[in-house]
Amino acid sequence: MSRASVRMFAMVLTVLAGVVACRAGSGAAVPGPVADEARATAPAKETAVLAGGCFWGIQAVFQHVKGVVSATSGYSGGTVKTPDEAVSSGETGHAESVQIVYDPSQVTYGELLRVFFSVALDPTEVNRQGPDSGTQYRSVIFYGSDEQKKIAEAYIAQLDSAKVFRKAIATQVVPLKAFYTAEGYHQNYATVHPNDPYIVYNDAPKVANLRREFPDLYTGK
Repeated sequence: MSRASVRMFAMVLTVLAGVVACRAGSGAAVPGPVADEARATAPAKETAVLAGGCFWGIQAVFQHVKGVVSATSGYSGGTVKTPDEAVSSGETGHAESVQIVYDPSQVTYGELLRVFFSVALDPTEVNRQGPDSGTQYRSVIFYGSDEQKKIAEAYIAQLDSAKVFRKAIATQVVPLKAFYTAEGYHQNYATVHPNDPYIVYNDAPKVANLRREFPDLYTGK
């Protein structure tokens, strides 16, 4: 069965089961991080890599965040050095991930994580998001520096301590070893295929939630 067929079948099962698009446990934006990087005083470029379910939705969300220069779908976290469509099998160790290049004078790393936890995924799920299940859909923050690690770990501890979600956050915080860009047909998938049932049911609501909950960060680009 093709990747598209598998996802369509999973989506149908999800809809029949009454599962709606992924939202934060409280149904609202989570509080901002107490510990964050200082906002840059001049334009620059920094990189964040996040994973949480199908990369189509994560990419779509961050493409609409002010200060994000680019968001690229790809693969991280595994041992295979030339990952491709085989990642969807769950046998490569990689997670579907998104590389986010952002301007720290417009948006901070902590603000990106706030968006991530609020509208991009359910961080309490283990190895699944919505209709997609398997380690390739695990929730991960791949840190590229000690500062990113400290911010991510402190933020998760803050949210867990405040019991923002019904269950403990399952998102992993691990070092970024490599990021591999996914095939071209995966890039900008939600934009190119807005009427795809998978996008309509699973990813378009995430972008709508971003617009509603973070109007100051949302951009219609």
